[in-house]
Amino acid sequence: MNEEVHDAAPGAPAEPAGPGPLGLLRTPTGRDEIDARLERLGDVDDLPADEHVAVYEDVHRGLRDALTALDAPPGPRPYENRS
Repeated sequence: MNEEVHDAAPGAPAEPAGPGPLGLLRTPTGRDEIDARLERLGDVDDLPADEHVAVYEDVHRGLRDALTALDAPPGPRPYENRS
């Protein structure tokens, strides 16, 4: 039996391409604190996968804090301005 071993098909890359940026477009929300958090998601493009979770948790925490702030009443809370 005559077996030939071929390295790769013509035109195919020698090695599979590694992960890369998704290139997703983010539409600005008009709220600076939210846009900054969403922009932070792009940081994972340059990080190894095991470091993505820290970025996602940071973004989630910031977005949650921004949403919580929307429910806070304007002005000082009772007993906050004690003399």
